[in-house]
Amino acid sequence: MITGLYQSFKRFVFDVDQLSRFSARMVLSLFGRPVYLAETMEQMYLIGIGSLFLVILTGIFAGQGLALQFSMELADFGSKNYLGRLMALSVIRELGPILAGLMVAARVAAGITAEIGSMKSSNQLDALTAFGVDPIRKLAAPRLIALVVMVPVLTVICDFIAIMGGWVIALFIAHLTSTTYMSAVNAKLTFGNVFIGLLKPFVFAFIIAFISCYKGFTATGGTKGVGRATTESVMIASITILIVNFIVTKVVFTFLKGYL
Repeated sequence: MITGLYQSFKRFVFDVDQLSRFSARMVLSLFGRPVYLAETMEQMYLIGIGSLFLVILTGIFAGQGLALQFSMELADFGSKNYLGRLMALSVIRELGPILAGLMVAARVAAGITAEIGSMKSSNQLDALTAFGVDPIRKLAAPRLIALVVMVPVLTVICDFIAIMGGWVIALFIAHLTSTTYMSAVNAKLTFGNVFIGLLKPFVFAFIIAFISCYKGFTATGGTKGVGRATTESVMIASITILIVNFIVTKVVFTFLKGYL
């Protein structure tokens, strides 16, 4: 048992080391030429527009569910006027970034890993190298840029939709006026809340890009190995997002407590 745990720990350390080295190569590939602008724009479209419906659908129902529960609890204390403040805090700080990050991780990370892994299993990556093309600069860098741009945008959209979903509950179930709800929301749109709400998706984008591309480039075992790498990519990216979310929250609360 102890030997098995030791071997598992060694594999974990090795994987972390390899992922760190690969991530550094991805970041360095952003600098210099050639720049694959067409590939980057295509990935931005696939990631942004492709994930838009999923993010909107998730945001509106999650926002309505959260607002419904908040309104029922606040009604017991006669404090339904605070519904907008609670919605703004919970959505902008936590719900929006987490939902957008997990939805993108589930959809995009699987696609990136499967696509790159299939290219590796069919020796297309070796063909790119033979023609003098850096596969990381050609395939990984555009996806990293696209995720860094689009994940924060999708998060903002998710925040807006979730707050609007809360507005519907406030108007028709909690019987608040639009002015009361929106003024309470606006009161919590402070620098600190907006900052943490945009910092998290920016960090999540790097996590999704690093893990999904690394799993794709290191997939082995043919089509079965690609399927296994795809599953691992989504699982590891999702768990890492949840862990990093806590770390980022703790760090920001430590240094920006006065602005929240």
